[in-house]
Amino acid sequence: MPLRVTHCPVNLAGVGWTNVQALRRRGIDARLVVFNTQPFRPDQADWNLNRPRSGLLRQQAIQWRAFAKLLPRTDIFHFYFGLTLVPKKLQFPILKASKRKSLFHFLGADIRERPKEQLMYGLKADARVVGSFAALRFIPYDAEVLPPGIDLSSYDPVPPVERERVRIVHAPSNLDKKGTQYVIEACKQLPVDLDVVHGVRNEEALERIKEADIVVDQVLRDWHGILSIEGMALGKPVVTSLDEAAVRETEEHFGLKVPIVRTTKDDIVDSLRPLVDSFGERKRLGEAGRAYVEEVHDVERMTDRLLDLYARL
Repeated sequence: MPLRVTHCPVNLAGVGWTNVQALRRRGIDARLVVFNTQPFRPDQADWNLNRPRSGLLRQQAIQWRAFAKLLPRTDIFHFYFGLTLVPKKLQFPILKASKRKSLFHFLGADIRERPKEQLMYGLKADARVVGSFAALRFIPYDAEVLPPGIDLSSYDPVPPVERERVRIVHAPSNLDKKGTQYVIEACKQLPVDLDVVHGVRNEEALERIKEADIVVDQVLRDWHGILSIEGMALGKPVVTSLDEAAVRETEEHFGLKVPIVRTTKDDIVDSLRPLVDSFGERKRLGEAGRAYVEEVHDVERMTDRLLDLYARL
């Protein structure tokens, strides 16, 4: 019988759906169950519980019914964003009694914005996963570093185009948290056209990224998001803020230079200017970015690491 894995209960940035699809290609009986699908990824779930936004009793009734159905057909529960199907104080005793394994897969905001003492629940699961070395700073215990994977067969690099006015794409999931106001102000000081992609389906966002010469992810956080990975996969130079120590750890671990232009809200104009002025530099970084994601963010490589983790639970 193949390994049976339930990923739940959210699909932020499509991480869960990408992982489940890759596991299925390896013969794993994997499924994604979510409280609610994301507005911009409405088709990415095997089971959408359509949990109401309010009403604790109604919510719990839906969650418990789902858990009762899933428990007999699941060997490993893969939880995202610090959330579980039923309350944690009951979730883990039931899993232990039924000899099911579990892991918490943290995605960023679930740990970055919380005091460490509020994250001790992570030890209730059999393993913990974060997406970057930067994320390790925010948790009070060790975790596996598993960079997000994408299906590179869906991302053909787009050859760079030399043109008079450079096109910059910035696609924030949250305007404030990504520092969109600083990106807009910086681009006003440069001879560029800025496309702020927000509030559209992922398919449309990707088409607009393909038309760009430079991708700006965010300027306020410690590490890049899925946008940077998708931008590099499409052969675009990427600009974003990064924790310097985490960059060094990443390069040492994977034996590759992180080919992203580091910036902050205070020096974004200076960070962008060399790329705006040089077609050759944009082309070089675009090629380096594609090579980097093939090594670090290819979903097939990620799946190898995930299956190894499952085997150790």
